[in-house]
Amino acid sequence: MKAALFKKYGSRDSIVVSEVELPKIKEHEILIRVKATTVTAVDAIFRSGNDLFPRMATGLFSPRIKTLGTELSGVVEALGEQVNDFKIGDEVIADSGTNYGAHAEYVIVSDKDPIVHKPEGLSFEEAAAVPYGALTALPFLRDHGKIKQGDRVLIIGASGSVGTYAVQLAKYFETEVTAVCSSEKVELVSSLGADHCINYQTTKLEDIEDQFDIIFDTIGKYSMRVLKHLLSPQGIYLTTVLSLGSVIDMLMTKGTDKKSILALTGLRKNEDKTADLLFISELFNQKKLISVIDRKYDLDAIHDAFEYVSKGHKSGAVVVTT
Repeated sequence: MKAALFKKYGSRDSIVVSEVELPKIKEHEILIRVKATTVTAVDAIFRSGNDLFPRMATGLFSPRIKTLGTELSGVVEALGEQVNDFKIGDEVIADSGTNYGAHAEYVIVSDKDPIVHKPEGLSFEEAAAVPYGALTALPFLRDHGKIKQGDRVLIIGASGSVGTYAVQLAKYFETEVTAVCSSEKVELVSSLGADHCINYQTTKLEDIEDQFDIIFDTIGKYSMRVLKHLLSPQGIYLTTVLSLGSVIDMLMTKGTDKKSILALTGLRKNEDKTADLLFISELFNQKKLISVIDRKYDLDAIHDAFEYVSKGHKSGAVVVTT
């Protein structure tokens, strides 16, 4: 089978598409023929190797992950003897989590990993773009932001993988959503339900006078120290990016009315992620969510997908088909 091998940190030739041996499954594992996967912003950060915190997960001096990629859709090819909830031929959505390996023609997941049947109305490409963004946005808003009807929510990076789901989910919870994006993305985020849009190219958030119950910085561009004035008296600042600044903000606001929260949602328990993926799939069945895809690439052109994602201007997901 073909797989995109993560050879080294750095440039375009860090990822090499090669023929590798088809993996063998154990009794609680599922072999999936990958139909589509994505290159996420996290994948691009991992490939670059520029930041210390990500290298603590991927290897300080050289990558210890053979193949990147976590979100995928595909067809069940083979089952371990103890797998009972799926059958060969099932169309599924899965999150391989810290096992990675989705940038390949086949991947193995455990029956304990987040894996659900693909909603019939979604293409494989659309389905592949679900787990990373949706499984980040939902717990941030619901569990950490305590989102409720009538809240005023500011979403920074509203046109990205996480942001596009954050806008839709915030509207599902009946809140007033203000989206921060570039001028060319205003039409997109408005179509997803955003009530207001702020063009960061012409308006500095530091200069606006408004207040929000939740600020969700999906790209880690700002900090609570910079945007604290935008929080309501008991507002919550949410950030997805692990950095020294975000850790300091979280520690300094612990026990205060205004809080800064950093959560590593990818490390949540698999059963919680599976329950959320089922919930999200049902929202797709009810036509309450859509999957946003920016570009599509073949596996052999995954280098181009990484290059595009690393520029930081994508809308929704960048999909790789196999």
